[in-house]
Amino acid sequence: MKRPCWGAVPAALGIVACLIICNCADADTISSAGDVLQLVLPATAGGLTLGYRDWQGSWQLAESSALTLGVTYGLKYTVHETRPNGGSQSFPSGHTSISFSAAEFMRKRYGWEYGIPAYAAASFVAYSRVEAGEHHPHDVVAGAAIGIMSSYLFTRPYKGWHVELEADGKFYGVSFNHSW
Repeated sequence: MKRPCWGAVPAALGIVACLIICNCADADTISSAGDVLQLVLPATAGGLTLGYRDWQGSWQLAESSALTLGVTYGLKYTVHETRPNGGSQSFPSGHTSISFSAAEFMRKRYGWEYGIPAYAAASFVAYSRVEAGEHHPHDVVAGAAIGIMSSYLFTRPYKGWHVELEADGKFYGVSFNHSW
């Protein structure tokens, strides 16, 4: 039986806590947090595929990431847009595209319980890029669209065992579900 990667739940809570803490911080801290989260999100998605022993999911994550990065960097070198801070290659945001690609992968493959914190973290990455003066708002919107569409195209819902804890006022239990 395949078991979920329970380590992803505390990681998701840690990401949300980081978002709350960084919301009160200065622009450099916000930018640094965005830089870290853009790596944490795909690593978490990859960790989920390993935790579930979901080799098909690993392949789908690789395909969607490759398409995301290919389209993003193809546009960066084709569209010559200046960054708000004066730098080059502003459009679209690479940090945002890979973050939203990972978030959509987790949402579509494993469900909203992973997708909600992942989308919150990806949204923070987008915010951090605008706040740091690295991107215009339309750069991060385009990056998000590229990432979401790439994962949407390649990702299929997980078909394996799902283990869930269930509880209400009078009942506590564990449910095992299998998708065919």
